[in-house]
Amino acid sequence: MKSALLVVTLSLLFALSAQAQQEFSPMSVEKGVLLIASPSLSDMHFHQTVLLIIEHGRSGTVGLILNRPTNVLLSEALPDFTVLKQTHHRLFAGGPVGQTQLVLLFRLTELLPDTRQIIAGVYMGTPRVLERIMTQPKPTETFRAFTGFAGWAPGQLEHEMREGAWGILPSDTFTIFDKDPATLWSDSISRLQAPRTISH
Repeated sequence: MKSALLVVTLSLLFALSAQAQQEFSPMSVEKGVLLIASPSLSDMHFHQTVLLIIEHGRSGTVGLILNRPTNVLLSEALPDFTVLKQTHHRLFAGGPVGQTQLVLLFRLTELLPDTRQIIAGVYMGTPRVLERIMTQPKPTETFRAFTGFAGWAPGQLEHEMREGAWGILPSDTFTIFDKDPATLWSDSISRLQAPRTISH
């Protein structure tokens, strides 16, 4: 009963926040923002997920689920990649579309060949970039590997937002790469519901 009450309370708070804050406007969807699943979103593919939007435009929207680590090691997925041997980097389930595709997301100090910027400091890249990071690491550089991604047809995500399925937060490179995936969704919900300070 308590858990059901908590879900109802969270859903109500989420809905009130959605009405009050610009972050929930479909117009605020853009590349680089974080998409936060509403507590009421029951779709098993997206229940309690946080996604990074990596593409948004007339052709639709593409995102990566940030908080679903799998039990598969990246060294198992890329067995010929010798630099990964004896490492413990796990694959993340990036979404229900293209699950045989590998997507690499990097935090870098500079734009490198074979990379495409998502937002400042965050890039998509190829295994060549991964090899450079593994063999010549820099202090703040890191990466995540995903299988699959999430995709929406033009207008589909905006429709889901109007129905209250999603909220939006600005991205934070350290949230993306360093936050514990187990608490990322609940912490994001807390941020969405936190009172905003209005400056004059």
